Amino acid sequence: MRPASITRQIIASHLVEGDPSKPGSELGLRVDQTLVHDATGQMALLQFEALGFPRAATKRSLIYSDHNILQVTFENADDHAFLASCAKKFGLYFSRAGNGVCHQVNIERFAAPGETLLGADSHTTTGGAAGQLAIGAGGLDVAVAMGGGPFFLPAPLVFRIVLKGALRPWVRPKDVALETLRILGVSGGRGAVLEFQGPGLGGLSVPDRATIANMSIETGAVTAIFPSDETTRDWLVKQGRPGDFRPLEAGPGAEYDRTVEIDLSALEPLAAAPHSPDNVHKVSGLAGVRLDQVAVGSCTNSTLTDMLAVAGILKGRKVPASVSLVVAPGSRQVLGELARVGALADMVAAGARIAETACGFCNGVGQAPKTEGVSLRTSNRNFPGRSGTPSAKLYLASPETAAVSALAGVLTDPRGFGEAIEVRLPEKFAIDDSMIVPPEADGSKVEIVRGPNIAPLPAFAKPGETVAGPVMLLLGDNVTTDDIMPAGAHILALRSNIPAISRHVFQNIDPGYPERQKKAGSGFVAAGRNYGQGSSREHAALAPRYLGLSGVVAVSFSRIHKANLCNFGLFPLEFADPEDLGTLSQGDMLSLGGLGSPPAPGAALTMKNATKGTEFKVVLDVSRRQADMLMAGGLLALEAGRGARG
Repeated sequence: MRPASITRQIIASHLVEGDPSKPGSELGLRVDQTLVHDATGQMALLQFEALGFPRAATKRSLIYSDHNILQVTFENADDHAFLASCAKKFGLYFSRAGNGVCHQVNIERFAAPGETLLGADSHTTTGGAAGQLAIGAGGLDVAVAMGGGPFFLPAPLVFRIVLKGALRPWVRPKDVALETLRILGVSGGRGAVLEFQGPGLGGLSVPDRATIANMSIETGAVTAIFPSDETTRDWLVKQGRPGDFRPLEAGPGAEYDRTVEIDLSALEPLAAAPHSPDNVHKVSGLAGVRLDQVAVGSCTNSTLTDMLAVAGILKGRKVPASVSLVVAPGSRQVLGELARVGALADMVAAGARIAETACGFCNGVGQAPKTEGVSLRTSNRNFPGRSGTPSAKLYLASPETAAVSALAGVLTDPRGFGEAIEVRLPEKFAIDDSMIVPPEADGSKVEIVRGPNIAPLPAFAKPGETVAGPVMLLLGDNVTTDDIMPAGAHILALRSNIPAISRHVFQNIDPGYPERQKKAGSGFVAAGRNYGQGSSREHAALAPRYLGLSGVVAVSFSRIHKANLCNFGLFPLEFADPEDLGTLSQGDMLSLGGLGSPPAPGAALTMKNATKGTEFKVVLDVSRRQADMLMAGGLLALEAGRGARG
């Protein structure tokens, strides 16, 4: 047997179905851990219940309250009560609001080398920092995995990302993540796992690696993974979890589908300019951009390492009145340590506003910039409107660049600030898991709490022999799930209510779309490359389906969104010739026939344009399993009662 990469070792040890030697063929993997949170968990648990599963069947499944905690009206609190009761009934751990961001808490308390983690959040990839194969997916896929079913995905390519040299002062792991994005772009990692190797790893702690793994999803990658080495052991010992350690490295001469080399010593501070994470520039070339807001935190850069560096820069200094500085530690553990060493006081004295240990500003929940405001953030996405302000301009950079820039009032290269801040982590973290509620031993008598915002799941009919409808929207490349189903506090509060949230589909692109789609009763969205990039939110498929959308015709799709479309019975059709996109106009009446039986996976099908009297070829590039669910009207219809059947 040939030496294997870390990725392929874990896949082999968890393989249930499929042949991993055939790139793109469908694999079924056993899942050790799952996570959902209070933006994706409501749907996932409603679906888990609908599938008939009595109890979680994984090693550990978790629910986090970290996105939806603003609680300005009853909906958020109702969601938390629903999720807490589901955790008791179905045997899940429940991390209460205030305990921290799911990915930060997970890397602290639960990530285990060599295991698989499936999360209903695209940034589940963070777990790769500890040698875990951690993959984001839609909530329905996570619900199936919670019940003990396999997770299906196309057999991935594996890219070897070789890190050489060492980071110079003021150059941070965020800059490594941005450099990776500069090289690969927002779709260059599609279908691949990014496996980080090389001598440069020695200088990167697990929190450092977490920043890089977290942002790997922005390249379109399946996930990222690092070796489990002495650095990993040290982290787990500090977290009081030495028993979770196991060494994990690639075999000598392991084969990869692509190799990318990054010389850490050649990097300088970088920033992503509006409005895409791969719009990467040297900070020195952007210096002088006036800032209205600086926000430090999010699942990407809210570790103790990040926070101590920011506190060290701010100590004894003041943020000018022209800048609002917001700091959101990633977990209760991080917040407690900052308070113990006095770093929290240094931030407050400098004029920082301390936000909750939550996702917050990253997902547009609080701290929206002013109209046409400029915000420098340490988060992972700077899509238009994601901040809650459609006209705002978001830049992404490291915590050190953010802190120095906050003091200057303009985007600033931190290398001119002085001696770089050195951060040392404690020998052992203070462990307090009291805000993680363990599952009930027997949840059979627990009643699920359903407030008025917990709406029943919609049911969808099977397609007929012909699927037809107008082109409802004509879009370009890199349409994000934020474009389809916007972020923000008001919309996030409706994640458990599909009829209500569907009124916001495409609201930042075409506010009239929901009413037109509902009136049309069917139809297609036509788009360019990488449709559905970004968040794993299945609402970007589920809500358009509820309104009557029949499918999406695109040049290509992001992995998670394509799976979500299939899960809810929406046809993900790819142009056989990308030039055919240019022949369509909004309103054209399209039809796809021959659906009396499931089409052969990968078959070229003929789509007719009745308005123009033309036709063109599309490809339904799905597995046999996905073709069956499309013909059934979605995965829930296909698998209804699966858990009860066993």
